[in-house]
Amino acid sequence: IRLRENNENIYMPIHDIKINSKDVGYGDVFIALKGENYNGNDYIGEAFANGAKVVLSDEKSGKGIIRVSDARQAYALASRNYFGKSCDRLKIIGVTGTNGKTTTASIISQILQYSGKKVGLIGTLGAFINGKKIDTPLTTPDPYLLHSIFRQMENEGCEYAVMEVSAHAIALKKIDGIDFDLGILTNITEDHLDFFKTMEKYRDIKFAFFKENHAKRGLICIDDPLCKRLIVECKKPLICYGTDKGTFKAEDIDLTFNGSQFTFDFNDRKERFTISLVGKYNVLNALAGASACRLMGVPMQDIKEGLASLNTVAGRYNIINLDSRSIVIDYAHTPDGLENVLKNTKEVGGKRKVVVIFGCGGNRDKLKRPIMGKVACDNADEVILTSDNPRYEDPYDILLDIEKGITRKCVVIENREKAILHALRKYKKDEIIVIAGKGAEEYQDIKGKKYPYSDYAVIEKYIKMASEKRAKEYQSFKADKTSKEEINKNK
Repeated sequence: IRLRENNENIYMPIHDIKINSKDVGYGDVFIALKGENYNGNDYIGEAFANGAKVVLSDEKSGKGIIRVSDARQAYALASRNYFGKSCDRLKIIGVTGTNGKTTTASIISQILQYSGKKVGLIGTLGAFINGKKIDTPLTTPDPYLLHSIFRQMENEGCEYAVMEVSAHAIALKKIDGIDFDLGILTNITEDHLDFFKTMEKYRDIKFAFFKENHAKRGLICIDDPLCKRLIVECKKPLICYGTDKGTFKAEDIDLTFNGSQFTFDFNDRKERFTISLVGKYNVLNALAGASACRLMGVPMQDIKEGLASLNTVAGRYNIINLDSRSIVIDYAHTPDGLENVLKNTKEVGGKRKVVVIFGCGGNRDKLKRPIMGKVACDNADEVILTSDNPRYEDPYDILLDIEKGITRKCVVIENREKAILHALRKYKKDEIIVIAGKGAEEYQDIKGKKYPYSDYAVIEKYIKMASEKRAKEYQSFKADKTSKEEINKNK
């Protein structure tokens, strides 16, 4: 770490960076971060007792304590330096927005890989380096983990890094010090108001990704009303994509339950694209991905073939066909996300009945709960309310909040597994059952503990139970048949 004292540079060797005083070892630097429920400055004494060589704080000063203007920014910059500024040698594409981040980032990564590039991917589903997965606890990891992943990407020969950038990451300075070659804004709809309090603050944080020079270039969805405002407010030139206007356009869209087609219009050059993803919002995600890759210099033919060979993104409109019905698993956990999924299902599902199973997460934005209840009633034929990740809240209190927006009779089954099994047993006549909220998550967060749980596993359990029942019925049929043959034989 380099310090300045009496206008002279002083270099001090540091072993590691820690933000938890209990984890501090001899020779470490301790960074005193402040959160909603804690203040790292209260633990500076413990950090020194455990061997800290120096402390960074934006609140205190004294022997061994370096006063900085912003501890969180210092954490990001120190982490960048500690891991050798690997991020500077990667072409980094950042995707922000309320919905569509995971799918768009995955599409960009897959196209780049199809084009022969070595790519790293960081997001809600974890981090992936040339296909190898690293588990990460947050959509955008904390700076230390984030820059350690960049270092691994560089060591593995990656040229590109594609990452989801959450609003929290922007607000908490996690991405400070990273120069994004391209920033993408998919949309802005209600979410995280428990943290940001108002839509204006939430919007401004998203805008900051572009206005505060994190991204050298910006690619935004002009179909979204709030995204349009950024064009007026941002001084740097922004590139637009959309279904009507923009540098990149998706035209002549054809939607089916098995996939989508659209014409990609770029500078009056038109190509017909086919994707396995379902719905207009996924066409926009694919358009964003194709546009980003075109801006990064990927040949049009590679983009076209890359889109045609896309793998589905785990937990994002995954379709499971079971007997005569179809099951859709989707991560939709916001009013806009749920509305998109249900409207899309109605549009491509023909006259099939749509059943939705969903809940809302605990200790998160409560204002969206009744809105989601109304969205479900307006866009599905049958509604089943259940639990999501209740966290430290009583799940029944969450359900009562959702019910404030319910406009007609619905079924309430708090236990999520039982709710899904109920739907699978009841709806067997060509319905589409949409299971929303958790997507590919493999846990349920209850009272601070993450219990193993998966919507996919519940469906597998049902299939196994159904097959065992059919096997028993078949065995019973065989036994009856043999018995009758024996009777006839004896006659």
